[in-house]
Amino acid sequence: MKKTWCVLAAAALVAGSLAGCKGNSGSETTAATTAAAGNEAEAGDAGAGETQTEAAPGGETKKIVIGASPAPHAEILKAAADVLAEKGYELDIKEYVDYIQPNLALESGDLDANYFQHLPYLESFNEENGTNLVPAAAIHYEPFGIYAGKTKSLDQLADGATVAVPNDTSNEARALLLLEAQGLIKLKEGAGLAATKNDIVENPKNIKLFEVEAAQIPRSIDDVDIAVINGNYAIDAGFKVSDALAVEDSQSIAATTYGNVIAVRDGHENDEAIKALVEALESDQVKAYIESTYEGAVVPLY
Repeated sequence: MKKTWCVLAAAALVAGSLAGCKGNSGSETTAATTAAAGNEAEAGDAGAGETQTEAAPGGETKKIVIGASPAPHAEILKAAADVLAEKGYELDIKEYVDYIQPNLALESGDLDANYFQHLPYLESFNEENGTNLVPAAAIHYEPFGIYAGKTKSLDQLADGATVAVPNDTSNEARALLLLEAQGLIKLKEGAGLAATKNDIVENPKNIKLFEVEAAQIPRSIDDVDIAVINGNYAIDAGFKVSDALAVEDSQSIAATTYGNVIAVRDGHENDEAIKALVEALESDQVKAYIESTYEGAVVPLY
């Protein structure tokens, strides 16, 4: 979700295709209490103006409003709730299933922070949307995996096979690097994390890329031969890393780059509430939860 910050990349970034994702609404969860299942709230429901971390009645508890994708980010935040409660904070988690709304909600002040993206995606989003969001900390990374669709092994991949990959700039590059690592394609020298399909210089199996919004790839897997899936979407769809045909090496440039960050508005990185949130997420308690729950699908960066 530490490793290198300078290059830290969707789920993906995005152009207009993500805006059409059905994740325009999010479910709201208060992690410090028992949440009502299925409580849906539109991204703009938090109200206009900048959200502040407010003291609850009596001044004993302060609330942190944070946006997150359901898995693993919201789950990890819920695991951090007890640690935060000891520090006098309550988490109000708004869940999103797309990569656009949580950044827009943060920029507008409806959220204090969000937790769903890697740094390259965040930087690309800022550039494309004129936002001014910054990372407060890198928490974990989620290995990309290649999963079987109609073809059950890479050795069986036929000439002209169809491969689903994320359609946003940063995550497609990561998918291409993983395909290259398996010998399925070769990219132009130096393409690296900026690689696009135009940088493919060798394609011995004549594979056809099926570019689709990252969150939709698990739903498309039966229509393609293989699919390259973001870690969080693989988890959400019930895929296990152990079932993947190939996974990013822990020492790969992607693994050391795409740490998932806590994002905030510029100037809020050192707010006391944000510091408390990061400390809770980096606690031994949350690290143990991540390692036991995700079995290698989510890797702590601390």
